[in-house]
Amino acid sequence: MPVQSPPASSPALAIERLVKQFPVRRRRRGPDRTADAVQAVDGLSLTARHGEITALLGPNGAGKTTTLECAQGLQRPSAGTVRLLGRDPWRADPDLRARVGVMLQDGGLPQAVRPLELLRHVASLYRSPRDMGELVERLGINSFDRTVVRRLSGGQRQRVALAAALAGSPEVLFLDEPSAGMDPQSRNIVFDLVQQLRREGVCIILTTHLLDDAQRLADQVYIVDHGRVMAQGSVAELVAPGADAPAVLALTLAPEQLDAGPFPWEGPGFEDVRASRSGRTVTLTGPLTPALLEAVTRWFTATGTLPESLSLQPRTLEDVFLDISGREIR
Repeated sequence: MPVQSPPASSPALAIERLVKQFPVRRRRRGPDRTADAVQAVDGLSLTARHGEITALLGPNGAGKTTTLECAQGLQRPSAGTVRLLGRDPWRADPDLRARVGVMLQDGGLPQAVRPLELLRHVASLYRSPRDMGELVERLGINSFDRTVVRRLSGGQRQRVALAAALAGSPEVLFLDEPSAGMDPQSRNIVFDLVQQLRREGVCIILTTHLLDDAQRLADQVYIVDHGRVMAQGSVAELVAPGADAPAVLALTLAPEQLDAGPFPWEGPGFEDVRASRSGRTVTLTGPLTPALLEAVTRWFTATGTLPESLSLQPRTLEDVFLDISGREIR
């Protein structure tokens, strides 16, 4: 008797209070060993739906990869539940795995084969494969189809890996850094395809360090750190101004203003505002109140000059990400 699929209204992926620990063995003096545990994921919950792109973001070591490995059935949770298309991915049978596509950042592709040979083989493993000819043409793979994988550029490998992940017409698609190494033209082609898949009802779970990509594509965003969800919502919800949300004011100074200091942002009232300068452009980030904005414009009045440009910019997903995870390299 075939296993019935969950209704389309159900989440394609539902993670509840996921915990994943990895034992770490340390040797003490003598023959005894003691085992400690590293907690990679600490009570994380996430929902991804059909016809939506869900972005999972976080700094290195935040727990993203472990979370996705549990979602894909590659790791067994220490606690909590994971349901992929209504079933436990750790016990996935071939039927469930055939309904899921996975694109890894490193590709995981055999190195000595040509792209078309590889994709034809992958497609042959499915009962109802996608039209690989159309996919190959759309992704521009036919322009390098006689080059073995190990000689392809990083962006070309990513396109082959994406085509392989789509070979079985998956209902759920995991994308790990899908545009890494791609030129702008290739990125646009890939983004158009991903947006088409969303319209077709595919659930897409995206991880990327390119936050512009996430801001452009994602319907829902989860920002994780230390194995926990630190913020979640739509892009509009996350970047919306609030009481604690910093504003960004960008000024391009005229040449005669460069030596007209002291600048107002170097004086009283701006202690909590971060100022950075690149060439003639000054960016002020922080709690820019109307009084502080008045101080800036009053300085222009006092000097009898105008900036070449002045704009109060909306927050970006990168601003939110850095506010949560910090600005130090990990």
